[in-house]
Order: sequence, then C-alpha cells, then structure tokens
Amino acid sequence: MLIGEYQHSIDPKGRIIVPSKFREDLGDCFYVTKGIGQSLFVLSLPEWEKLQEKIMAMPMSKARALQLYFFAGATEVEPDKQGRIMIPAHLREHAGLTKDVAFVGVSRRAEIWDYSKWTAFNASLTQESIAEAMDELEL
Repeated sequence: MLIGEYQHSIDPKGRIIVPSKFREDLGDCFYVTKGIGQSLFVLSLPEWEKLQEKIMAMPMSKARALQLYFFAGATEVEPDKQGRIMIPAHLREHAGLTKDVAFVGVSRRAEIWDYSKWTAFNASLTQESIAEAMDELEL
C-alpha cells in the first residue's frame, strides 16, 4: 500500500527520487501519467493494467477522452540505481512541476504534486468537507 508524503526536488534534467517505500510497491517498472487537476498519477504495472482494462471496457464514445488523457502522454519508467525516474517535460508542465515536489501515497497509486500546489490543496480541505466524505463511507 502506498501511503505517506515525501518532499523531493526535481533536478535540472527532470529526474526525481521515488521514495524507497514506494519503489517496493511500484516494482521495477511502473507508469507515470497525467493526474486529476495539476498532479501526476504513478501506477504499478498491475494498477496500470486495471485502469487500462476498465477504460477499454467502456463504449468508445465515453472512453475516447479518457484514453487520450491517460494513455497518450503516459510514460513507462524504471528507477535508476539512485532510485530516480525521469519525468518528461510535457508531464512536468501538466503538473506545474518546477523544483520542490510532494510525492504522495494514495493507497493503490502515488501522486506527484508541485509542493506549493500540494500545500494549497491541503489548506483548502475543511473539517466539514472531510466529515461529509466520511458520511458517504458511513464512518
């Protein structure tokens, strides 16, 4: 399970260190694609295949936008010996990644955020919105 929050920096070549605890769950080869909002999704091979199967099972009229969004700009990555992966320029641009980033575990996927955007997102969460969401879970 991917949990926790880690702060890292992107180097001038566009590489970022994947937290070692995440590398264990993500495996030797995994996928980075556009996320919702200004973030990137990081998915293990099994989670990538689940996403692909679900989208491909949809009618083309509904699936096409998701196919283009998630698959067209996706990249397969393998961490180097230092645990770094290369984030292509188009994905860095999508998420507004410049230097400081948050690598966040979200159960079955990780997300990469520009640190200032991650901080702003967290500041926008209210106790009321969390309570409402928990009501949906009947917690």
